[in-house]
Amino acid sequence: MHPEDQVVRHASVGGRAVAWSSVGTGPVLVIGGWWSSHLELDWEDPTFRHFVGLLARRCRVVRFDRPGAGLSDRAGAVPADLDDQAGVLAGVVDHVVDQLGVGQVHLLGASSGCPVAAAYAATAPDRVDRLVLYGGYARGADIASPAARDSMVELVQAHWGLGSRVLADVFLPGATPRERDAFARFQRRSASREMAAEALRTVYALDATDRLAGVQAPTLVLHRRGDRAIPFALGRDLADRLRRSTFVELAGDDHFPWRGDSTSVATAVDLFLTGRDPAAVAARPREAETTLSDREVEVLRLVARGCTDAEIARQLVLSVHTVHRHVANIRTRLDVPTRAAAAAWAVDHDLL
Repeated sequence: MHPEDQVVRHASVGGRAVAWSSVGTGPVLVIGGWWSSHLELDWEDPTFRHFVGLLARRCRVVRFDRPGAGLSDRAGAVPADLDDQAGVLAGVVDHVVDQLGVGQVHLLGASSGCPVAAAYAATAPDRVDRLVLYGGYARGADIASPAARDSMVELVQAHWGLGSRVLADVFLPGATPRERDAFARFQRRSASREMAAEALRTVYALDATDRLAGVQAPTLVLHRRGDRAIPFALGRDLADRLRRSTFVELAGDDHFPWRGDSTSVATAVDLFLTGRDPAAVAARPREAETTLSDREVEVLRLVARGCTDAEIARQLVLSVHTVHRHVANIRTRLDVPTRAAAAAWAVDHDLL
C-alpha cells in the first residue's frame, strides 16, 4: 500500500459530511471505532498502511471518520450515545452498499467501535455477513473506576496537550519517545480539545449489554492478553455475551492492531472471513514472542522476508541505527550467529 492508493470521499449521514475511503478488491470490510481517527494522517503511517494492506489482500477495506473527527464534518456535536454512533455506522454502510453495489458487508469494530458495531449488527442482520470485534468491550463503565474515568476526561478537557501524551502512554506501551510524541500530535490534529473530551466521555458511556444477544452474524472476538487500554477480561466478557462468537487470545500489549504482531491479527481476520478456523493463529508456535519483544518480532519478520536494515527502517519508521540494534539483540536472544540464521529461525517457527 502507498499513500496514493487511498481516495477520500464523503457521504451525507444525518445531514453531516462523513469522510470515507476504500482500498483493495473483494468482499467489503467496513472498519470503524477508533475514538481518534483521521483518514489522511492514519494513512501516512507505514505500519498502519501495512496492516490495512494485509486485510485488503482479500477484501475491499472501507474506513471512515466519525462526525467531529478527522476529515468528517467537525461542526456540531460528537455522536453522543450508542444509538447515535450506530446510526452513523448505518448511514455509512447504506452509502457504501449503494455506491459499491453490494448486498452485505463484513464489519470490523475496534476498541470503542465494538459495542457500536455489535449494536448495529443486531438491528441489521441482512446487512452484516460476518462481524469481527477487536480489543473491545460491552460496557464502557467497566474499563476503569469512576474516579479514573473522570480524571482522564478532565485532563483531556483542561490540558489536551498533556492529556494526549498520557493517552499515548496507554495506547502505545512499547513505543519509543518519538513514536509517542508523534501519536500525541496526531490525536491533537484529529480532534479539538472539546471534541476529544466529549468523544472520550462517550467511550466510557457506551453500553451494548442489552443488544449483544440480538447479534445473529457469526462473530470473531480478538483481544491481546496485555492490552493496557481495554483490559483483556473485557474482551472475554464480550465474547461470552454473544451467541455465535469465537474468542481468540493474542499475545502482546499494544492496543492498536497495526502495532506489534499485526500479522497475527490480520491472519485471524482473514481465516474467519473465509470460513476457516481463526484459532489456528493462537495455536501457532509462540516461542519468539516469549523471547523477543513485539518490535523485535516485527523486525525479525522483515529480516526473514529479505528486507535490508534501510528498508525495515522505512517501513517501521525507525532509524537505520535502531534497526541494526534490534537485529543484534535478536541474534543475541535467539543465540544464532548470523542474520541468515535468525531468518531461518523465523521460518522454522512459522513467524511469516
